[in-house]
Amino acid sequence: MPLSPRVPDLAALDLLLSVIELGSLGRAAKAHGISQPSASSRIRYLEQLVGVPVLERTTLGSRATAAGALIAEWARDVVDAAARLDAGIDTLRAQRDSRLRVAASQTVAEYLFPKWLIGLRARMPETSIALESGNSAEVAKAVLEGRAGIGFVESPRLPSGLESHLVGRDRLVVVVAPGHPWATRDEIEAAELAGTPLIYRESGSGTRNSFERAMRARIPGWEPEVALELSSTTAIKTAVGAGVAPAVLSSLAVATELAEGTLMSPTVIGLDLERPLRAVWPTGQQPTGPARDLYAIARGPM
Repeated sequence: MPLSPRVPDLAALDLLLSVIELGSLGRAAKAHGISQPSASSRIRYLEQLVGVPVLERTTLGSRATAAGALIAEWARDVVDAAARLDAGIDTLRAQRDSRLRVAASQTVAEYLFPKWLIGLRARMPETSIALESGNSAEVAKAVLEGRAGIGFVESPRLPSGLESHLVGRDRLVVVVAPGHPWATRDEIEAAELAGTPLIYRESGSGTRNSFERAMRARIPGWEPEVALELSSTTAIKTAVGAGVAPAVLSSLAVATELAEGTLMSPTVIGLDLERPLRAVWPTGQQPTGPARDLYAIARGPM
């Protein structure tokens, strides 16, 4: 049932107990970390609520009136119960902060999360962190089902029930083997790419979804020609390098291979292959504890 508006707040009752214990409003104010005028104001408000004086001011300090002593006796159990509640909440927070489960798409998990993890370890060294890696659809499911406290995806579309928040941007690139005809070209047309069988990630992959969305925006009605479908970015890079077919992958995933020349990447003219990387959590909720810190770290420079 709702409490009566005459019931004082815990801070006022706690202050009253301190004044009675310490014998001085000034000493009680100091113990509570507030100024003496603030303490006096709090006691006056308490007296207005209960309708009777609770303290007598003397040259030697302050003491409880008969009514004040009775209110203090009732208040002691209330304040003690509040202290137990506070301790219990601290325990729950400690349990929450002791473990974090993260779900991340493969690109984020392999190429961004390790750096984020270093930053989180520096902030919360005692937190145990578990990472579940999968495609963007699997990440969304893990967050919706409560198996992960926060997720990171690269897919342009998400199921209902999730909030998404930008943490960075990535760019998809076409990659081919050094012996492929495109390897010696700086640019290719979107139409050339549209008519070429490619190696794809599985359905539900953020990389695949982003590429197909970009292609259909450029060429309405386009449907992919699948040369090979693999569930691992590493496997796709190996197949591309072996000359099976081109692929479209995250620039983060192929940075080393492009620098070493084991894969080549022509620019696709007229095709927007930039995509957002986003943190996700259930609609109406906000990340707390280590999930909140991880989100803050992820939003920093990539």
